[in-house]
Amino acid sequence: MNEQIFKTGYADIGGLNMYYEVHGEGEPLVLIHGGGSTIQTTFGNIIPLLSKQRQIIAMDLQAHGRTNDRPAPLSFKQDADDIASLLKNLDIPKADFLGYSNGGNTLIEIALRHPSLINKMIIASSLYKRNATVPQFWEGFDSATIDVMPQSLKDGFLKVNPDEKAFLNMFNKDVQRMKNFKDWNDEQMKSIKAPALIINGNNDVASIEHAVEMHRVMPNSQLLVLPGKHGVYIGAIEYLDNGKWTQKYIVDIIEDFLDE
Repeated sequence: MNEQIFKTGYADIGGLNMYYEVHGEGEPLVLIHGGGSTIQTTFGNIIPLLSKQRQIIAMDLQAHGRTNDRPAPLSFKQDADDIASLLKNLDIPKADFLGYSNGGNTLIEIALRHPSLINKMIIASSLYKRNATVPQFWEGFDSATIDVMPQSLKDGFLKVNPDEKAFLNMFNKDVQRMKNFKDWNDEQMKSIKAPALIINGNNDVASIEHAVEMHRVMPNSQLLVLPGKHGVYIGAIEYLDNGKWTQKYIVDIIEDFLDE
């Protein structure tokens, strides 16, 4: 059995002390976690499999997990710039990317703001328009309290950062970002030339119809619809039944897409 290479570090990124991990060796694949999440809550199940063939770079984004906050709101643009700075810090000029949920929104911004960084991109369980999901989803942020946070995400945050105030701060900032969510227009999406794989669950936050729409508007995209709720196919913990991940075949699909 091969010993996995695994290192951690902190990078000085524009006022952040950004925590990151590097797993494995090979072509770099950057993983971008979802809102309210950490590296482990989104990708803890899949990293051991992906890192057998690739170098995995993952980070806790601003105010999430082990990365501190800065006196500014959360934004997908800022997260995109932070990741670009991290890769420069790590001397990685180009990589493949997988962004899950809010991480997929950040990946859209990387494609728009830093296109030279991207080889191929995977947008997983994400959306680019508010009409991707039901109005009640957006209305929920107007009255959201910490009680609505999945317990698995709370436990995952506090496991790596036991500061309850930091957890509440992250929750409040994530809610505010979603309250302020604005669509990307079709011209922006059409301008993304990198080969893209769009993945959606058939019972996801975003509708299948929206995933098809994203696929139609992105010129070099492929579309994959899988059974299940938000992120279960990559093993994101918040919606797994009894914590069990059963869709490990996604690893072969991801590797086939990146290798083709």
